[in-house]
Amino acid sequence: MNLITIEHVSKSYTERMLFDDVSLGINEGDRIGIIGINGTGKSTFLKILAGLEEPDAGTVIKGKEVRIAYLPQNPVFSDEMTLLQNITEGLVHPEEYRDIPGEAAAMLRKLGIPETEAVPSTLSGGQRKRAALVRTLLMPADVLILDEPTNHLDSAMTEWLEEYLKKNGKALVMITHDRYFLDAVTNRIVELDKGKLYSYKENYTGFLLLKAEREAMQLATERKNQSLYRQDLAWMMRGARARSTKQKAHIERFEALKNREKIVVDGEVEINALSSRLGKKTIEVTNISKTFGEKTLIKDFSYIFLSTDRIGIIGPNGCGKSTLLKMITGKLAPDTGAVEFGTTIKVGYFMQENEALNPDIRVIDSVREVAEYIETSEGKISASQMCEKFLFTDAMQYTVIGKLSGGEKRRLALLHVLMEAPNVLILDEPTNDLDIRTLSILEDYLTRYNGIVIAVSHDRYFLDKVANRIFSFEGDGVIRRYEGNYSDYRAVCEREGRPVSKGISEGSGSGAGKGNATAGATNAGGVGPNGEDDTKSDSRATWKNREQRVKFSYKEQREYETIDADIAALEDKIAALEEEIAASATNYGKLQELSAAKEAAETELEEKMDRWVYLNELAEQIESQK
Repeated sequence: MNLITIEHVSKSYTERMLFDDVSLGINEGDRIGIIGINGTGKSTFLKILAGLEEPDAGTVIKGKEVRIAYLPQNPVFSDEMTLLQNITEGLVHPEEYRDIPGEAAAMLRKLGIPETEAVPSTLSGGQRKRAALVRTLLMPADVLILDEPTNHLDSAMTEWLEEYLKKNGKALVMITHDRYFLDAVTNRIVELDKGKLYSYKENYTGFLLLKAEREAMQLATERKNQSLYRQDLAWMMRGARARSTKQKAHIERFEALKNREKIVVDGEVEINALSSRLGKKTIEVTNISKTFGEKTLIKDFSYIFLSTDRIGIIGPNGCGKSTLLKMITGKLAPDTGAVEFGTTIKVGYFMQENEALNPDIRVIDSVREVAEYIETSEGKISASQMCEKFLFTDAMQYTVIGKLSGGEKRRLALLHVLMEAPNVLILDEPTNDLDIRTLSILEDYLTRYNGIVIAVSHDRYFLDKVANRIFSFEGDGVIRRYEGNYSDYRAVCEREGRPVSKGISEGSGSGAGKGNATAGATNAGGVGPNGEDDTKSDSRATWKNREQRVKFSYKEQREYETIDADIAALEDKIAALEEEIAASATNYGKLQELSAAKEAAETELEEKMDRWVYLNELAEQIESQK
């Protein structure tokens, strides 16, 4: 049964078109993941679905009896009531034989919030978001609309939510950047891309395959259209003659190709190695401890960071992961022990909470305040060029920061960090609020980054792609070290009968590559190893592996040199035949002969045009090899 339908909906924000003439139907059983880069209007789309915003054009049709429950990005609570009262207000109905307050309290405990009588303002942002999730899940609804439900959830919470959503039978529309969660929960992916909507009846892995096929077909069509346009342009420049129906159609095709909507290849966050030189001495952590009240977060932890380290830090919410980062960066003093920096160390710290970005200045001005230029592996790049690499177009660069979406501000904050060219990059929950495409590019960059990476994350996909060593918080202030990425860590835990950390967002489905669990766990209370990473790439190559170069055959070279003259001669021949046809209108026998000759010449011209396209594309490939 259809629940919600949007038809020909458009929406713009200031001068930016978010989506244009998009349509979508939501049916019973649909579990839809909405994806797209930050700023494409995903959250606005959800608000329109939920009836909280009106589209500029188009209609939203909702079934008369259809009930919607909506989880916003930034929930609001009243401090005039307790947390439990905020959640259950309006949900308790005399005719319903349910213990709503009891269910709410149980859900809050599962999500790490036992203080049901707390005043909402005393909770952290993550706790408020989890409490709002409980309120949304308890609402009587046919459709759940959830904006980033997996943010601020650890492993156990995510697994519980995953099972809940798969079993409750309600239709689901959600935004999440958790790729494993998308794989496990969704049966349909809807992508917002350049103002258009694309729907795929697949989970995230299936979507990747279908999107690649769609883009390949679009690019193939665009390449063909570009070739046809070049061909037609050359024909027009020779002096198109519109005396025949075919030639008139040819001119019309040229005009249509000239005015076509071009296929635009996705922009990417192309980040080069923006790092300063790293000296022999890096960061040495010696026997640090930290206690808050009666709770010991970190006890007697030591480690010497290697220049090749890609550290993933895992553990449940509140265990001390961010505290460890703050002590490493010097923002928080340990109770005991010391942290020493080498003289060349330059730290870039990407925090959970964005730096205070001035909402009244333009994007480009905020970046220029960090650096006018940056030295990269490709030479000197200006602040404006770096903005473009981070998907801030020319127009967006001159937009004030206050008009950016939350995800765009997060991306801008990351750009600020990297513009400082740090050689130690510390990332606290980097996967929160960054879109999937930006995350993919960031992950690829981190594998090439010429410096130390230390990242706190609940995202298994991210840790599998990036980490080569795992620090796991295992209770009572103990931090253990495991070699390899997250999959290696999990394999060791399973082999040794250890419990897996509750601080990881698990999910089924395919994801990043899984390494071999060849190394065991090491107690991180001792100083870390000083040897370099002994993983070497096999660079051996033979002549058999060399790429074959494209080139003309002797016959093709001769044909390429003469084809323009051949086409011109055929066009002249057709024009002459047309003049003879006009002069022989009363001679039926002659007219038939001339018409047959003209048709044969036009067929030969079309074949020559196709050959011209092939030879010119081949010439371009040959030129690109030089």
